[in-house]
Amino acid sequence: MNIDKQVAYWKDSASSNIETAEILLNKDKYTEGLFFCHLAIEKILKAHYVKHNNALAPKSHKLQYLAEQSSIELTETQKDFFSVLMQYQIEGRYPDFYPPYPTHQTAIKLLDDTKQTMIWLIQKL
Repeated sequence: MNIDKQVAYWKDSASSNIETAEILLNKDKYTEGLFFCHLAIEKILKAHYVKHNNALAPKSHKLQYLAEQSSIELTETQKDFFSVLMQYQIEGRYPDFYPPYPTHQTAIKLLDDTKQTMIWLIQKL
């Protein structure tokens, strides 16, 4: 397995997903956009997992789990943020679960938080 190639795949895919999130949120597709915010963070964490563990990323969507398995220490604020994003990935996969519908202001704040978290995680790669 080529670790650098795997890391680049996850990193590039995460960057694409954050762009998609922004497009969706700008079109007032809040739950869909936040699903892609979650996906972007999930994928950059998978890049960390691959690099840290020298193994393929697990088929998990749990952000805190992926961070823990990659030895990334999160602040309580980051853990809370990941918990919020987790609500929107569940709704995207399981239609019986409905998270609170975000306001425009909340969705944009979560997008900004996602972008900042992505920058932080990319710097740590």
